[in-house]
Amino acid sequence: MLRRVLCSAFVGFGALGHAAQVPVVSHYGPQPGDTTSIGEALEQGRLSSFDKPHYATDGLPVEEIDRLADWRLDDPPNVNSTGHFIFETVSSLLQHWPNTRMRNGHNIVPGTIPTGTLLYHGTWHPELPPGPDWAAFDPEHSVIFCGGVIEYGRCWHLTLITTRPLNVVYFDGNSAAKLSTGTLDSQDIVTWGNVRPDWSFDEWSRITTLCDWGREYNIDGFVRMEMSFEVMLCNFTSGIRVVSFPNIVDPVIIRNATRRFPFTFEVMYAGSRHNRYPGETRVRLDLSGLVSFYDTELVPSLVSARFGVERWDHRLLNISMEDAVRVKGRLEEALSRPAGGSSGVDWQALIRVVVDRYSERLQVVQYLLNSTETNAYDPDSALDYAIKTQVQLRHMLMPYIGVNVTPRSIGANTNQIAADVLDWARPVYKLCATTLTDRIRDCTMTSSEKLLLNAVQGTMREICRVVTKMWGLGVSVGVDQFMGTDREPDVKTIQNTMKIWRNDIDELMAWLDWNVWVKCRPECGPEEICYLPTWPAGFPPPHERARVPRPDEGDRVPLLPSQSTPVPTDTPIPWRGGMAGREIAEDWKRPQPRCIRRIHLYNVGM
Repeated sequence: MLRRVLCSAFVGFGALGHAAQVPVVSHYGPQPGDTTSIGEALEQGRLSSFDKPHYATDGLPVEEIDRLADWRLDDPPNVNSTGHFIFETVSSLLQHWPNTRMRNGHNIVPGTIPTGTLLYHGTWHPELPPGPDWAAFDPEHSVIFCGGVIEYGRCWHLTLITTRPLNVVYFDGNSAAKLSTGTLDSQDIVTWGNVRPDWSFDEWSRITTLCDWGREYNIDGFVRMEMSFEVMLCNFTSGIRVVSFPNIVDPVIIRNATRRFPFTFEVMYAGSRHNRYPGETRVRLDLSGLVSFYDTELVPSLVSARFGVERWDHRLLNISMEDAVRVKGRLEEALSRPAGGSSGVDWQALIRVVVDRYSERLQVVQYLLNSTETNAYDPDSALDYAIKTQVQLRHMLMPYIGVNVTPRSIGANTNQIAADVLDWARPVYKLCATTLTDRIRDCTMTSSEKLLLNAVQGTMREICRVVTKMWGLGVSVGVDQFMGTDREPDVKTIQNTMKIWRNDIDELMAWLDWNVWVKCRPECGPEEICYLPTWPAGFPPPHERARVPRPDEGDRVPLLPSQSTPVPTDTPIPWRGGMAGREIAEDWKRPQPRCIRRIHLYNVGM
């Protein structure tokens, strides 16, 4: 309470100097002494930037210069910044599509499964699991673990209902895919204190160790994503009760079946129902307790490991022992925090506001600039596309363009350094970047919330920097419908401006890398769905060094509690780890969207 009072008392003072900050460094620009004019820059198809600050006093009132010193339009984010990764991964939590595409998870989040939620468990015997075991959120997923042949009726399908909120910990990414390439890294850190790729199939040790650790924090289970979402339940008699436990006609394994992937496909189809936001709604996450391996203050040892590495290949192999201990401590701190110890900000909603407002408009701008080769435009077409693009840019900035924003008068022969030409637009840039979070105070925030705030601020800053720069350039060359209308557009200048725009929008969207832009084009037909290669179909078999427990290995590997009943001998059990496909998908490492058949006969397009 005292902290909230002190926060309120100092809000006014904090507002005087508040501005969104992210580490910035210039990565491009002319050599010192470059005096390229705006006309020359446009002829070259580029807009020059500075290697050091320089502000023209005739572009803005003197009193504005210091206030906008940190809002230069030629300052991109630091190459080691991770705020956009945090932003996108948090935006993607509990969604099947983005976590299938970028399968190596980097977030651990506390949450709950609400009262009244149905869970499912398939087995080959009619006994309740006596200890930790797995349950699915979708029956199509659980039924594949029955393990019997249809003629013998060995599919016992358990339906459970939660009688109270279950406390869970969620690992993002494709965190139930038994791969040695990074999908299990974050679990390994919590389970064993370091990454163990050679233990990727040792699910029994994983679930028992996690449940033993979580008992101190009243954790009921751990949520992961396989082909669909699942929960590793620590106790099948605490907080849940049986709804039904019938011996069902098993639709999974048909004797002498010849069709590929029928059962696997139906699980993947069930998972696809959670592809996009809001994703799997039967889990409620508490983002005030989020722990991210993209937090460079919490995990500095991974900064150098990620340098120059594409996001597909980000993983936790090189984490230091100190950082691993600190991560686990941060998670335990979040799990121990009493209810109400956060700011109350709905971070997921805040992030969705940004994605919903900018994703489609940025995509439209990219479409306009990439749909036709700029140099092939006739003069009228070039001007038409430039005006259409400028309209989209203006709409994104509309709430931030004040009546006192006045473009500097320029001309093709103006001998001034190009970076200064747009200094008049810096107030628009700052207002755009800060409005969403300007009055969110960190006095009552957890460390996780401060991380989220910085991620939103850094992402907004770069979106607004690039969009403002593009819009200001459009005003300067005379294609805006409200400013600079006294200027006669020059076709060559407009064509070069569109080259600059195309480069800017492509770089921004590649930096953001939002999953909402990843889709099948053209759209799939009514008998198809849009698909990304999903483990285990089309993936290589286990790494030769991986320890692969099997139900029939007897005393060599401890059996799961649910495997204590003798296994049917007439057919192999779909052991924890799934069934690897016989054909390897060419894009299993870097999944690309494609349309596949939705109805029998199935085909995953490998």
